[in-house]
Amino acid sequence: MPGAGDVFLLDDTVPLTATIEASQNLQSHTEYIIRVQRGVSSDNSWQVIRRYSDFDALNSGLMTCGVALPLPPKKLIGNMDREFIAERQRGLQTYLDRITQHPLLCSCLSVKRFLDPNSYSTNYTEIALQQVSMFFRSDPKWEVQEPLKDMGWRIRKKYFMVKNKEQPKEKYLLSWVDLGPDKFLSDKDLQSTLKLLSAPSVRVLYFIFRAWEELFLFLCVSQVKPREMFLKKYYSPKKSQGLDLPHIRLYGRTILETLSLLHGAGLFYGHLHCGNVLLEDSGCRLLDLENGVLGVPSVLRPAFTQFRKINSSESVDVFSFGVLLYEMTYGRPPDSVPVVQFTDVPHSAVAPVLQSLLSTEACKFGMPSVSALLQTPQTKACVRVLQVPSRLKEALKTAKESLERRLHEEQRLLHQHRRLTRAQSHHCSDEERKRRKLLARKVLSCHWPALPPPPPSPCGCCNCEIMADSFGLPPQDFKWPHLATPMNNFWRRHCIQCIRKVFTALHFFHILLCYSLIPKLIQSIFPSKFYT
Repeated sequence: MPGAGDVFLLDDTVPLTATIEASQNLQSHTEYIIRVQRGVSSDNSWQVIRRYSDFDALNSGLMTCGVALPLPPKKLIGNMDREFIAERQRGLQTYLDRITQHPLLCSCLSVKRFLDPNSYSTNYTEIALQQVSMFFRSDPKWEVQEPLKDMGWRIRKKYFMVKNKEQPKEKYLLSWVDLGPDKFLSDKDLQSTLKLLSAPSVRVLYFIFRAWEELFLFLCVSQVKPREMFLKKYYSPKKSQGLDLPHIRLYGRTILETLSLLHGAGLFYGHLHCGNVLLEDSGCRLLDLENGVLGVPSVLRPAFTQFRKINSSESVDVFSFGVLLYEMTYGRPPDSVPVVQFTDVPHSAVAPVLQSLLSTEACKFGMPSVSALLQTPQTKACVRVLQVPSRLKEALKTAKESLERRLHEEQRLLHQHRRLTRAQSHHCSDEERKRRKLLARKVLSCHWPALPPPPPSPCGCCNCEIMADSFGLPPQDFKWPHLATPMNNFWRRHCIQCIRKVFTALHFFHILLCYSLIPKLIQSIFPSKFYT
């Protein structure tokens, strides 16, 4: 069931980066000043101050979920030493980098509150319980039994075990989610769309369903318990296995049929992953089809925003299908996208489809369409049509354009940031510095030709060897006012060398004066009787 939404709708999938800028010692502890930035814009940044005990509390909460991270150890004696604080700061920076760069850890509520306490101080479970209780006032046969803590990765989505008073032995699951930043439909059009998605012709479940413990595709692949915390389920499942080829064909065909049905009706999904696939004997059903119109961000949004060719809601669904197909085949999600090489594919018939969806060429030049995938031998099937009222279809089209416009803007900013980062990295590299030095030498050699051999010195004040580049300045820039004609290059440099010696003597005299050595020098030269 959708929530009421906030005035400012924050996209929780935008990554946070954290950099420890400095540390300060107080009476009994050390505080670390952390600069946190949301996205690629440096304007959207703030500072938080954390102690080592705050890091330790965060790490303890993550360890209960089976996550092991490289937190620097505690030290009771000598923990205020400068060298130790510098070493610990480097270790804490490595710890923050590990958290913020992991796609699951960075979406954890405890991590969000650690880095952005102002935006995530709300008790979302309490708000969801209030909304659900108000909803059940109109239907008193339903009763909330207990909330399920952190069952899903989404921070603003909460799950509750509910029961029907008329059937007390049956277990039901209810989910509540707040509106997201991509909600562009009016409330009236939103209600009409939700009724359309609840039609019998669409393979979708209602907000309340039962027998959920045995049917999720993710549970079938990862072999975990559904009520565990999402970090235990998703971070590192102990057992995982892929599906056999007949089941991959069956589920893949059913999923593509549903996507084709949604796209033909002008609906947008964007939330296809194995946790939203419910298995049945005749195929499968997709869950959370309402997430697209509710405007909540996708779990794969940080991945597909990296590729500018994945710029429509249809291409997002096809990309998500590729990740899901990889997980059904290998039993685990891909380590990174694009996938450079598909090694040890369990089913050779699936390999061409995976290459057309997750290869470097596919991510660079664009995704195939759902209709093209339905014509492949692995997923060939009949396509159905969903009838949508013309007024609602126009509203969905406008909302879809607004959603894609926000995606394009985010991809544009990310692309500019990556180009600037690459340019700065290239400019500061050792190879580029050497290239610039060589280029500067070539330019100087072209503008400053070699000097002829010097004639004998006519000046008896100095017989020193003249350096060719005393000050590194072009010799034609020197004009001496006390001479009627300009001197040649050699004699100019000869006089410059003499002037440098004069300045050296003056500098020595200045040192003697500063250290009060002149009176002692006079006393050592002249006897005291001459000035007593």
